[in-house]
Amino acid sequence: MTRRAIIIDDEESVCWALGRALRSEGYETAVAASAEEGLRLIADRPPDVAFLDVRLPGMDGVTALERIRHLHASVPVVIMTAFGDLATAVRALKGGAFDYLVKPFDLAQALRTAQNAQHLRSSTPTALNIGFNTDEEMVGQSAVMQGVFKRIAMVAPHSACVLITGESGVGKELVARALHRHSSRSSGAFLPAHAAALNPALVESELFGHVRGAFIGADDDRVGLLARAQRGTVFLDEVAELPLTVQVKLLRALELGEVLPVGGDEPLRLDFRIIAATNCDLEALVADGKFRRDLFFRLNGFRIHLPALRERLDDIPVLTRHFLNQLAPDSPPLPPATLVYLQQQKWPGNVREFRNALERASIVARGGPLLPEHFHEPYSACAGGDDHLSLAVRQWLRQLLAANPKITNLTAELQNIIEPVLIDEVLRRTRGNRSLAAEWLGLDRATVRKRIQQYGLESDPTEG
Repeated sequence: MTRRAIIIDDEESVCWALGRALRSEGYETAVAASAEEGLRLIADRPPDVAFLDVRLPGMDGVTALERIRHLHASVPVVIMTAFGDLATAVRALKGGAFDYLVKPFDLAQALRTAQNAQHLRSSTPTALNIGFNTDEEMVGQSAVMQGVFKRIAMVAPHSACVLITGESGVGKELVARALHRHSSRSSGAFLPAHAAALNPALVESELFGHVRGAFIGADDDRVGLLARAQRGTVFLDEVAELPLTVQVKLLRALELGEVLPVGGDEPLRLDFRIIAATNCDLEALVADGKFRRDLFFRLNGFRIHLPALRERLDDIPVLTRHFLNQLAPDSPPLPPATLVYLQQQKWPGNVREFRNALERASIVARGGPLLPEHFHEPYSACAGGDDHLSLAVRQWLRQLLAANPKITNLTAELQNIIEPVLIDEVLRRTRGNRSLAAEWLGLDRATVRKRIQQYGLESDPTEG
């Protein structure tokens, strides 16, 4: 039998191109310029696949999708939109759409979608019983972000573990919150935990709880994070930092659905979902024996990778508008030269750094248009030290904090970078004379000797 497709779109060029491609694959096609007309065609003769635009004159595509589901639930509907975002993806799949395409789309992709609809027609997803909220914090129109939105919408209603990967600052917690918000657990708690920030001596107690007297200082029973997330979601950020002993217990909790508090005798039956995130290569850590293979497989039930900002520079304009609406809603339009400047930057701290840079520039601009120079701090005004050194240190610090705002012991970090260079250069200048080097450095000889050993520096054994 001839396969039949219906295209519901008020753009003649889309209908012509898509119809031509479908007919070349043996489809009989019908075209409707409005949702109302499309519904009449579907009621008269259900198609094998329907392509439905979101923005239509009269009834919108989302409403039409609901009507189609009532008319013929087995008809696969492919949503088409020029305004792809997470909200659209969720609404499409929530309403029972088979898939969705973001305009302009590749015709080969549309044909593959139609073929998949044919093969999987019997398993077309039904409407999801979840609430809907707009995700104001997640924006992006690039192809890679459209893929992210689609994967969020696909897995959100399920209870599978999700592993979110990507560099620091890309927005992994925003993804986790969106997954929770669009899940059947949305009425339960969303509890984030940063594994690297947990006290290493108490991480087991933090996650699983403890009973009174389990260890010194355990004066009362404590309910762990997993128990507090009953019928909710736990977001484990920086999961690679979990100690191996805790990894074993977490795997058991996931496999059996129960948790044994530290010092307890009776396990607690629980219902929770784990969403984990990391900026590390977990596969490499597994190969090195630093992360359990079985836990990795369990957490990696469904993976969502977030691209770095440098990989989605097409999103800079929409991100700029989004953040400036929050930070400086009355600011003038962004000059084209500034937009070009922003798209030329590397942004090692990703979206987090980008937002901070916009906030700082908005303050410097004082209500005027944001110019490229507003993104440069007045380093030359720093008192003391060489301006170039001050600039280098400030840039290093800005990038470090953008990548990891919770970092501690910054003084030691800076010392470990600067002190080896300083001592090495002084030793070269003094030709290895440690006594003279100690005098130049303002340190005693014992300290200089200790630092040389600590940093693996070599010096002439001659000492004055």
